[in-house]
Amino acid sequence: MRPLIHPSIDDITVEGILHALSDPVRASIYAGLACRGGATCTAFQQVSDRTIPKSTLSQHFRALREAGLVRSERCGVEMRNTTRCEEIEQRFPGLIPAILRAHQVQAGDTPPPGTPRRKVAAKKAGKR
Repeated sequence: MRPLIHPSIDDITVEGILHALSDPVRASIYAGLACRGGATCTAFQQVSDRTIPKSTLSQHFRALREAGLVRSERCGVEMRNTTRCEEIEQRFPGLIPAILRAHQVQAGDTPPPGTPRRKVAAKKAGKR
């Protein structure tokens, strides 16, 4: 087995983080990991109403790992993944929470700041 490579916190860059999260599937995976605290790769085979093949899922996790966003460790035949949010928060304060909030807004889970609740409820119901 090949060893898993995790960059040191000093080698993590904003550009690398943004590039890794520029893919919508990887952004969804990372947001899910941040909410759960950690999970195996197979927990994300169903993303955005699509089934992701295991080989593609492995590539997404590799991109997240190489960007320094997740730490992976082998647990039997599966990989256990956890976020490195706390480490990244020390290096780039506020970056990850801002990205996660923006992802929630884009996904429609949270209204943008300053949006009246009536407007959000009507939009979700398909009204204007």
